[in-house]
Order: sequence, then structure tokens, then C-alpha cells
Amino acid sequence: MEEFKRDNLLFSLCGLNCGLCTMRIGGHCPGCGQGNRPCKVARCAMGRGVEYCFECPDYPCEIYDHADDYDSFITHLNQKADMQKAKEIGIAAYTAEQEEKVRLLETLLAEYNSGREKTLFSLAVNLLSIEEVETALQEADRETAGLPLKEKAKYMASRLREIAGEHGIELKLRKKAK
Repeated sequence: MEEFKRDNLLFSLCGLNCGLCTMRIGGHCPGCGQGNRPCKVARCAMGRGVEYCFECPDYPCEIYDHADDYDSFITHLNQKADMQKAKEIGIAAYTAEQEEKVRLLETLLAEYNSGREKTLFSLAVNLLSIEEVETALQEADRETAGLPLKEKAKYMASRLREIAGEHGIELKLRKKAK
């Protein structure tokens, strides 16, 4: 089988925001198309010569049936919606948004992570708007100045859960039933 390589490490061909994945952040995954074994979506895309599934005339196909029912190391909740957004605004604009989200996640992890918030912050940046996360950061900067890291982390986690709750979003990975 030919080698599976991709240039965009922030947005996978199937619609996952790989730049926000805890496995990639932790150095445990190089990202979609960087030497890891191709999944069934990648094998299909290589056979069809598309860089993103939305470029395929058969998208969405049976591969996407129930794709957003559960998560892996990253949320699949907005997978199809993110594909649609990337298609509508273009990969360059979508990648620019992802770069901003990666920057926000890096800030959250550097300033508010007590060692237990990586997944929660990843989910929040993935599922909330850039503006909502920026506002939460500004509020936390004011409200937690001078507090120990553990208290800052607690405040930020609570604030992000509150914002997510306003949208009916739970900041927790959904595991596949066994």
C-alpha cells in the first residue's frame, strides 16, 4: 500500500480537529498521515484521490453512519459540521481558525492546567467558539490573579463547563458502549 501522508496536521481528512487532540498534544500521535497506519477513511480517500472526504462525490457515505455517536481521544461530536464548515469557508480559512484554537488550548494548558484538565480544555476549545474561550480566559485572568494554580484550574474548568452547559454540551468524551 502506498504511504499515507498529509500536510494539514490540524484537520484530518475525515473532519477531526487533530491539532486539538490530547494524544497529539501529549506526543503520542504524530497526527493523521504522519507515519501512522492508514484507517479505513484514509484508505478510501487515497483510492479516490481526495484530500478531504467532503471533496468526494459520495460524501457523506456509509463510513459516516454513526461516526459522531461516540468519541476516541478527540470528540467526534462536530465532525460532520466541521467538514461542512471547512467546505463552505475553505481549508485556508478553516485552518486559520484551527491555528487560533490551538493557540487558545496552549494558553489554557500553560496557565490553567493543574495536571487534570487537558481533555476538558481540548473539548472546550473544540466545541465552543473562539470568542467564548477568549472571554473565559479574560474573565479567569481577572478573577484568579494571584491564586494558586489548583484554584485557577478549578475556576477555568467550572467556567468552561458553564458556557458549554448553555449550549447543552457536556465536556466529557463519549465512550463507545462495550
